[in-house]
Amino acid sequence: MTASDRAADILARRLYAAGCRHAFGMPGGEVLTLVDALERAGITFHLAKHENAAGFIGEGLHHHDGAPVILLATLGPGVLNGTNVIANAHQDRVPMVVLTGCVDADEEQSYTHQVLDHRAVFAPITKATFRLDAGAAEIIADKAVSLAMEPRQGPVLVDVPISVAAAPATERNIRRAPASATAPSGAALAQAREWLAGAKRPLAIIGLDALQEEAAPALQQFLERHNIPFVTSYKAKGIIPEDHPLCLGGAGLSPLADRSLLPLVEASDLILSLGYDPIEMRPGWRNAWDVAHQRVIEVAPVPNTHYMHQSGLTFLCPLAPALAALSDGVAPQDTWADGAPQAAKAALAQAFPSDDTWGPAAVIAETRAMLPKDTLATVDSGAHRILLSQMWDCYAPRGLIQSTALCTMGCALPMAIGRKMAQPDRPVISFSGDAGFLMAAGELATAAEMGLAPIFLVFTDASLSLIELKQRQRQLTNAGVDFARHDFAAMGRAFGGNGVTVTNRAELRSALQEALSAERFTVISAEIAPGGYDGRI
Repeated sequence: MTASDRAADILARRLYAAGCRHAFGMPGGEVLTLVDALERAGITFHLAKHENAAGFIGEGLHHHDGAPVILLATLGPGVLNGTNVIANAHQDRVPMVVLTGCVDADEEQSYTHQVLDHRAVFAPITKATFRLDAGAAEIIADKAVSLAMEPRQGPVLVDVPISVAAAPATERNIRRAPASATAPSGAALAQAREWLAGAKRPLAIIGLDALQEEAAPALQQFLERHNIPFVTSYKAKGIIPEDHPLCLGGAGLSPLADRSLLPLVEASDLILSLGYDPIEMRPGWRNAWDVAHQRVIEVAPVPNTHYMHQSGLTFLCPLAPALAALSDGVAPQDTWADGAPQAAKAALAQAFPSDDTWGPAAVIAETRAMLPKDTLATVDSGAHRILLSQMWDCYAPRGLIQSTALCTMGCALPMAIGRKMAQPDRPVISFSGDAGFLMAAGELATAAEMGLAPIFLVFTDASLSLIELKQRQRQLTNAGVDFARHDFAAMGRAFGGNGVTVTNRAELRSALQEALSAERFTVISAEIAPGGYDGRI
């Protein structure tokens, strides 16, 4: 503690202790003390062009360093601009501390300009909201960080009154000790071991909780020992390399993929739900198994309140100790004598061919073939995301990140900036539809100002393709889904990067080769015909 400690300094130092080194947003007069405190604490503040994109840049960084995202926004319209990314963090389990300013309590009784109850607005889409108080600054700071990071992770809002930010405060080194990991025991564990020992057709479904627990080594050891094929949610793609013989890929987005995967789920005599958070999945996975006729073991960090599925045995604990306890004393055995998982894997490969001459599948196939295995990818919501999630193989956790639960557009470009910022020596590419790209195009300026060189690939078909497809499937009139074709390559050049338009595989291959060695970002506009996703997703 120093004589100059302000409440904002104590809050900033607690964030630094949590591993935060960067904050993102747009300042206003009401949060300038917060910006100063962050910088003093060793946390660099980065100016984005929109608060929503700022949060997604922070998320891209978080997937590397594991620290909570810091989103800073001024009062009223500033923080409201971040509503989308905050709701996304809530549903996608991204730890985030949202810092915003507000007028002092006495002043708001007679001053109404930009006065808004931030805590009431954000209560439904955050884990908690706080109003900073100088006398309890350290307690509030510790609560905010702890709640954001505890399972399931998510956003916390800290509203900072203008005078409180600069008010003198005392640091007392208050920290809440983290809970220790526990393991299953007793009769329920004995029953689970019996089920595992007797399973002839076991199947594991792995979700984003496993990703957040960094449980990949424990999972791979367990699944290999017991010869259990597995499906991941699309957020958990790559938690075990997708070229692993037991891997059946990511699921939950494509009805076409579900035709091969759901019959396998129905044929299984033991379902292992391992860190599986069904908030990612589409309705086709609601009650995908029948607990009246199938044995189901679930390992999760929190109780089931979603009712998307049920289980016969549930263990509320981390995966690593649970899997070790479950496996102890259970001998390995051969599984799936009928070869059904291999047949499903072959059917998936046939359903998503990569040999198209041109079109969205060809763009994805050519890009995956050209870029190194360690490429970090981001993808926006839309028809291209459904196809990419099936065709883009991941070889490590978080090899592909996206908005899974909220499925928001406009996230891929800023997340790629955060990923490149975190790992400048790794290839980074974002995949956007043209509409999603337009939502975030201003952040090209941010990439240029930061001197970053990710690749921004745009599927250019002048349509909200997924919505247009649904419109035709329902035999509705075409309305509100088509727009003009724009020169996205020229936009890239205008913002200080490179830009190229491609219309075939050879042009795409050349553009990717040049982009990999470029010192500036590259926008690649892949011109494809409307209707390219018909029958493919």
